[in-house]
Amino acid sequence: MARSERFGIGDRIDTLWLDLLDSLRKAAYASVSQKLLSLEEAIRAVDAVRFFVQIAWESGLIAQSHFTSLGKDIEEIGRMVGGWKRGIVAKNPPPSGDGKR
Repeated sequence: MARSERFGIGDRIDTLWLDLLDSLRKAAYASVSQKLLSLEEAIRAVDAVRFFVQIAWESGLIAQSHFTSLGKDIEEIGRMVGGWKRGIVAKNPPPSGDGKR
């Protein structure tokens, strides 16, 4: 793999981590409706990080031990963000569209 491709994947992973952190920061201070949007954005970022880390591992850019460690951390972050979102949805259920009250 060419040097520019190796660094491109690393740069992409770095950018996605920063996007994830920014989405979590936004969610922490947002209203409920905006919080859900920011958390959904964070979940997409977690999925993208997972994807690019796997590509880096499959390309031999990161060692098996690093991949295993990162994988565990990424899964934990995903569970935490997903739990945060589920908790908000449970406390603030969306209005039903059937017109009944």
